[in-house]
Amino acid sequence: MTEPLDTRPTSESRFVRLTPQGLKTVRRWAVSITIGSFLFGFDTGIISGALLFIRDDFDLSSFEQSSVVSVLLLGAVVGALVSGRIADRYGRRPLLAGLGVLFLLGIVAAAVAGGYWLLMLGRIVMGLAVGGVSATVPTYLGEMAPAQIRGRVLSLNQLLITLGLLTSYLVNWAFAESGNWRAMFWVGGVPSALLVLVCLWLPESPVWQINHGRTDRARRTLDKVTEPGGTDLVVSRFEDTGHGTDRDDGQRGDGAGSGPGGVRALLAPAVRPALLAALILAALQQFSGINTILYYAPTIMGQAGLSASNAIYYSVFIGVINVIVTVVSLGLVDRLGRRPLLLGSLAGMAISIALLGIAFVADLSPLLMLVFMMLYIVAFGVGMGPVFWVLLGEIFPPAQRAEGSSAGATVNWLSNFVVSLLFLPLISAVGEGPTFWIFAVICVLGVAFVARWVPETRGRHIDEVGEDLHRRWNVRTE
Repeated sequence: MTEPLDTRPTSESRFVRLTPQGLKTVRRWAVSITIGSFLFGFDTGIISGALLFIRDDFDLSSFEQSSVVSVLLLGAVVGALVSGRIADRYGRRPLLAGLGVLFLLGIVAAAVAGGYWLLMLGRIVMGLAVGGVSATVPTYLGEMAPAQIRGRVLSLNQLLITLGLLTSYLVNWAFAESGNWRAMFWVGGVPSALLVLVCLWLPESPVWQINHGRTDRARRTLDKVTEPGGTDLVVSRFEDTGHGTDRDDGQRGDGAGSGPGGVRALLAPAVRPALLAALILAALQQFSGINTILYYAPTIMGQAGLSASNAIYYSVFIGVINVIVTVVSLGLVDRLGRRPLLLGSLAGMAISIALLGIAFVADLSPLLMLVFMMLYIVAFGVGMGPVFWVLLGEIFPPAQRAEGSSAGATVNWLSNFVVSLLFLPLISAVGEGPTFWIFAVICVLGVAFVARWVPETRGRHIDEVGEDLHRRWNVRTE
């Protein structure tokens, strides 16, 4: 991470005091948890290079090639959908370890596949794991990090996703000359096994432990990071109020809207604004066009003369840009806040993709097309990309956080699938320029939505976020 924020605030501060060693411990926990995010990126990216050789070895038709890619998205929808209930029942750590096992099984099945159907099975299992970590990691991180560095910690999720993607592209590049696509998959077995191993060391979320009557275990976890009195402060607020809250301490418990889990709890008046904000942001992140831009980038790069015929080289280039801008966002999210980054990101995306559409309609220089495309990717990577996942781990009351994150991740994967399915038919129907203008309009609508309906969560406890949400959505809970 970038340079640490001050976690030893004045007496007027609402934040719990962390020891210097405690701050390092929280960071180690966060990096360990986000190995799951790394695998998210790796498993979604590795197929781009491997498929170039698999299609010849297995003599795959166009439909079979497409299904090998898209089946992971369908598996991710299922994984995201069921992970919230499992996380609430059995805990965050056991679920993350189980997802590591799923990653390993999926990678092994794909690596040893002798034909199309076993490869499909491996991709489905990978998809289940990818969807599961996309919902679980934001919840787990949000409950392990104090409020003053929570945004930075949650942004690690997106950073590790982009690092996973970049690593997959580099692995593809390394094995491209030999065409050894099985080795490409086998590399993913290393972080999969590592994720299972680190879960033996990671503590369970103190929030989950307290909510399930395991206060002594929660105390032992909190004692590792807080200064004297900090643990009592966190636990007493759970016991005094009958539910957890991150008021003053950044540790997240069973806040407003606590109660039974499931869909009914998410639809309760106290939680409904958070659910609507999360689901709309989840869809907006995909319908703003990011994956279609990444899909179309090789063509634009080819027109610009930058070796677009080499798809693996293109992927590495884009992967490096994604990592750089995500690192920039990591340093800004706890300083500028979530809303400014979202608003600036969506505005930049709208302008750049609109210009890209104009470039196609007016038949402008391919180099200009490339510039507009890269500006769009930078705008997405500094805001809409990572901040959505940050908010997903912050916006829900703690009792509904796992289920809410699961719902948001599910809609995100469904939206990803729908946009991927409709993009090429839309291009055929109206052309490149108008298609990109549609995405620009969606980005403008996104600016309006964030300005009106999405609260700031930086450094705020769940009660403050809930009150802001209820005011913005005009919801009364009394």
